[in-house]
Amino acid sequence: MAEPARVDAHQHFWSLGDVDYPWLTPSQYGPIHRDFEPGDLEPLLASTGIDRTITVQAANSFADTDAMLARAERCEWIAAVTGWVPLLDPHSAESALERYCRHPAFRGVRHLVNDEPDPDWLLRGPVRESLALLAERGVVFEIPAVFPRHLGHVPRLAAETPELTIVIDHLAKPPIERGELEPWATQLAAAASYPNVYAKVSGLNTVADPERWSAHDLRPVVEVAVREFGPERLMFGSDWPVCLMAGDYIRVWEQTLRALDGVSEPSRAAVFGGTAAAVYKLAP
Repeated sequence: MAEPARVDAHQHFWSLGDVDYPWLTPSQYGPIHRDFEPGDLEPLLASTGIDRTITVQAANSFADTDAMLARAERCEWIAAVTGWVPLLDPHSAESALERYCRHPAFRGVRHLVNDEPDPDWLLRGPVRESLALLAERGVVFEIPAVFPRHLGHVPRLAAETPELTIVIDHLAKPPIERGELEPWATQLAAAASYPNVYAKVSGLNTVADPERWSAHDLRPVVEVAVREFGPERLMFGSDWPVCLMAGDYIRVWEQTLRALDGVSEPSRAAVFGGTAAAVYKLAP
């Protein structure tokens, strides 16, 4: 029997001359303030045995989404795209969804809520109306939740629209470097109690000690996630190239594998590919 495909469920591309990324300033993100394209990632995938990726929006713009879909047309290993639509304007969101859902790679929508000054942006009426449109079309909604601002909203959204598949990016950025699991663990458990909520084991190295982090630091939060969600609702993501702010692709891959040493081989297969294939309806 062939081994299941390995999937990196969370990575980005950007071309600074083509799309505006307001958050990506040289003063704060100097090491990654340059272009990152499929040719930069492909050898890293080969070295880790990863077969396919899901590329995720990095700007709240149509330009970023269009660029990702164009890359997916050129690279068969880009299995799905999580793009952007204007959730604050349900009419415009519906028009954008009608257009994007015709593309075979378009699978999800994300908005950089972590950059919104309003901590309750997710609960705005127009946003929730737009989320119902995503649910109608079977489009995944990803939340770049940053604890403690956004994780607490997930149960309300999940209960209000149970047909909507919600994916929490980066386990909501738990405070790993401080070594404090609470109240993050309790809030994550509340979100996980809804069966339409999933999570990505991704972006954890950038909330740990940037120089000395290892599987030892990741394991406590990964164990909470496995306990609350089960492997069938968790998926690995590298968060490349953001992960380069505190390590590199190979280190993220290897240390995440080690952090999951205690789970069975079928469970690891789910986290490293099976869950992503099911959630994002990846073609065989």
